Amino acid sequence: MAQTLRPNTAGSLFATDHKPHPLQHTLVAVTAVLGVTAFVSAMFHSLHLLSSWAGLIGIITGAYGQFVSETTRERFALIVGLGASAVGFLLGMAHGGLFGGVIG
Repeated sequence: MAQTLRPNTAGSLFATDHKPHPLQHTLVAVTAVLGVTAFVSAMFHSLHLLSSWAGLIGIITGAYGQFVSETTRERFALIVGLGASAVGFLLGMAHGGLFGGVIG
């Protein structure tokens, strides 16, 4: 009975390799914070600078995090953060953009 000796993590959405990944976890945290910031600030028309810049930086950090991620857990959290960043970025761009009202 080999299955009793080894846990089945292949079918788990949150499978991990039980190794530390400090860079990947930092990128997940930064992407999540920027995603929440961009998403929430996009709901206010006057905060378009914050939402568009936070969304853009969140998209960049999330894309790099996807490039270097090693586990499904990291990729799942990065996709959620990327989605929130993208929505915040696009709504921020619709409300005035990255430089709307500041330059020209």
